[in-house]
Amino acid sequence: MLHEYVKPMTGGMDLISLEGQEWKFWRTVFNPGFSANHLMTMVPQMLKDIVVFCEILKERAASGEVFALDPVTINLNLDIIGRLVLTFSKLKIVRETTFGSQRQKNSFTSALRSQVRWLSFGNEANLLERWHPLRPIMRLWNTRRMASFVSHELDKRFHRKVNNPRSTGIGRSRTIIDLALDKYVTDQIGDETDEATMDATFKNAAICQIRAFLFAGHDTASSTLCYCYHLLSIHPQIREEVVAEHERVLGPDPEHVASQLSAKPHILNELPYTVAIIKETLRLYPPASSTRQGEPGISVVASDGRRCPTEGFLVWSNHPAIHRDPNSWKQPDDFLPRRWLVAKDDPLSLADKSAWRSFEYGPRNCIGQDLAMLELKLILAVTLRKFKIESAYDEYDKMHPRQGIKAVDGDRAYQILFGAAHPSDGFPCKVSMAT
Repeated sequence: MLHEYVKPMTGGMDLISLEGQEWKFWRTVFNPGFSANHLMTMVPQMLKDIVVFCEILKERAASGEVFALDPVTINLNLDIIGRLVLTFSKLKIVRETTFGSQRQKNSFTSALRSQVRWLSFGNEANLLERWHPLRPIMRLWNTRRMASFVSHELDKRFHRKVNNPRSTGIGRSRTIIDLALDKYVTDQIGDETDEATMDATFKNAAICQIRAFLFAGHDTASSTLCYCYHLLSIHPQIREEVVAEHERVLGPDPEHVASQLSAKPHILNELPYTVAIIKETLRLYPPASSTRQGEPGISVVASDGRRCPTEGFLVWSNHPAIHRDPNSWKQPDDFLPRRWLVAKDDPLSLADKSAWRSFEYGPRNCIGQDLAMLELKLILAVTLRKFKIESAYDEYDKMHPRQGIKAVDGDRAYQILFGAAHPSDGFPCKVSMAT
């Protein structure tokens, strides 16, 4: 079911959909590009896009207008993940290309966001929406646009590597696709680079993987960032505590943070309370759940001891329910970042680590979890002391009056499924300068 949902976005040959040896091969290919050590070398490039984000927030603060934050964070994360996965090069012989989605339209990102609109589980209550006549046409058009863009980038990088083999070692920061191509050239081509061509099967699979990374990488982090700002705005004491951590670790002047982190990115490892805030946000508002295919002889054991065979079933790991289960969490509905920092004998301590499943566990856990955490730490470190972002749902509802229920369990920023889970109505907010 999940495979069919993401196939129009990825093409089907992705880490979400593959099994067995195929999955193992591609996971091995891309693991180095998502390692924590490699990602640290990319921090200066990520900061370029975060600086643009700060400029946009400053403009919004000056205008005083209500605006939807979610589309803004989506564009920020598209630029970051695009730069890391595909488009950045430090080689002087290659012109640097970026999506630039925060300031302008881009053919690839436009196609990707359009494709999100046409994803479907096939269970929509509205039958016209379920069998929309334009869905197959739009899916095909968006697929061709995305595949064309990624294919061009792959060809460009591949030909550079086989024609200039020494270029692989130039520059400290390289994209995830560069690292994957390094392994392919080394393992499949070796020193025989004359008239070398890229295997069609490898190329098609690589295109699918890249599309999957760009989709999953931008969609989940963008909504989590919105919820971080939201929770901190309604818990001012916690906001003061994380700001104090930033002042202590990063110094008193927020204007120097970006340059400081660019020079010494490992300082980010000295922000445990910031990490706790991100984890607690992911607990309360997980951007996605996961599924596993049932197997013969494998059962799920219920709390009352009943054994439920999984063969022939899709097992859904329902993160929102698991993350608020009172059997696993004290005060499960409260925003308490300190639960991640207390000693094991503290009542708030999590006894079973498997109760927090934001990135899942085991060999098929999220390959991009280190990237997501690094990105969120970096954005919060740069922005929290500069800006105050507060929800503006009351003003939004006056501007867009409608009948019916507007909150879920009292939460106006409830999650809606649009690719990943996003805040309702795009999280309308106002920005002001914090200093």
